[in-house]
Amino acid sequence: MQFFGGSEISPSPPVPTASGNNAHMMYVFNRNGVCLLYREWNRPLRTLNPQQDHKLMFGLLFSLKSLTAKMDPTTADRGNLGVPQLPGQGCSFHSFRTNTYKLTFMETPSGLKIILVTHPRTGDLRESLNHIYNLYVDYVVKNPLYSPGTPIR
Repeated sequence: MQFFGGSEISPSPPVPTASGNNAHMMYVFNRNGVCLLYREWNRPLRTLNPQQDHKLMFGLLFSLKSLTAKMDPTTADRGNLGVPQLPGQGCSFHSFRTNTYKLTFMETPSGLKIILVTHPRTGDLRESLNHIYNLYVDYVVKNPLYSPGTPIR
């Protein structure tokens, strides 16, 4: 992370290799905040139990979505901070980056939220999130044995 003086607070992680897995975690939430799927690959430090981690991630997304809608310079009706936004309503964010990770986010019109946490130097992942969503539709939504709102096994 760099501040105005340009000094580095902590070193960046190593550059990802072309053959390595750059994904750390993936979350899929429904519109009610229920975590339907959680996977982790490169997460050496586990500080929270899974339920706390899911609540924290959903709360972060809710807050960022509310903040970006409130700061939207293209609309006069900004509403109140903390008021839930409908999918596609107002300004939204796609990703943010720190010195140790990059979070990429996609929300579908039905309210499904897909989040990938990756290496900070990973490029734009919006196409990858669309591909994950298409897989979700093909293998989960169209599955007659799947009950909506239940975790994906």
